[in-house]
Amino acid sequence: MPLLTPANRPMTGREWVMLLALATVWGGSFFFNSVALRELPVLTVVLARVALAAILLLALLRLRGERMPQDRRVWAAFLGMGLLNNAIPFTLIVWGQQHITSGAASILNASTPFFGVLLAHLLTQDEQMSRGKLSGVLIGFAGVAVMIGTGALRDLGVHVAAQILCLLAAVSYAVAGIFGRRFRTLGVSPMSTATGQVIASSLILLPLVMVVDQPWTLPVPGWRSIGAVIGVAAISTAFAYTLYFRILSTAGATNLLLVTLLVPISAILLGTLFLGEALLARHIWGMALIGAGLCAVDGRPVKHLRTVVTRRRRSV
Repeated sequence: MPLLTPANRPMTGREWVMLLALATVWGGSFFFNSVALRELPVLTVVLARVALAAILLLALLRLRGERMPQDRRVWAAFLGMGLLNNAIPFTLIVWGQQHITSGAASILNASTPFFGVLLAHLLTQDEQMSRGKLSGVLIGFAGVAVMIGTGALRDLGVHVAAQILCLLAAVSYAVAGIFGRRFRTLGVSPMSTATGQVIASSLILLPLVMVVDQPWTLPVPGWRSIGAVIGVAAISTAFAYTLYFRILSTAGATNLLLVTLLVPISAILLGTLFLGEALLARHIWGMALIGAGLCAVDGRPVKHLRTVVTRRRRSV
């Protein structure tokens, strides 16, 4: 019987709660971004998001009496994580979404857990692919497609280059989940890891924003846009990445990357509650499929169902 390490055992109830919380705050980023992007260009919003998050997390670390690590190896890892988890995928998605709809981009982004399962199987010893994980990811991916609707599905196959960019962004997120496992072995806390990543992302994105957006030439945004940027930085970035690295350190990369299946649910429910958007039948069917996929990945509900069926057959 294989040893159950934190990466290959079923997630605990606490880890599932953290994953749902992460999906909720990342789903909220769509709301904040929709407000901020009315007055600010995309790359400027992204830089402001990670830079403000870095300031907030540094202040929180100081209040907790913690210090950022000084080891060069750790900072090299922060730069790698900033590239893989922020700079590269954010840039690829921005370029891709200039030619395809946000629905099509969301479907392609939801392929992240599939790449995560595949790459973790190839690159790690303790997160090997199982039939339950793979089938669960595929069922969940189908749920995302159903929830987003046939309009986005029709866009697949159009503007192939843009879709490849979005798929590469999903691959980058998957690699980041595996790459980020090293912070546990380096002895870096989830809070310090989240802080180091957004600092590194800010340093990477700053030259790009200066060249492309030239923010000093932009008009001063209104208070609603400023509030949205603060919200996406504080809630959907600083708090979110603290959860992200805490889940990664205990549950592993493939479990963590399931959050990309849950984010569309969060975004749709928040849109229904706060933006007056309609909750349609396809949304409910899609959520049900995603729930079934997550049950298959976890494995315990399926095992319990098999046990109940077996007992009933024996009793007949």
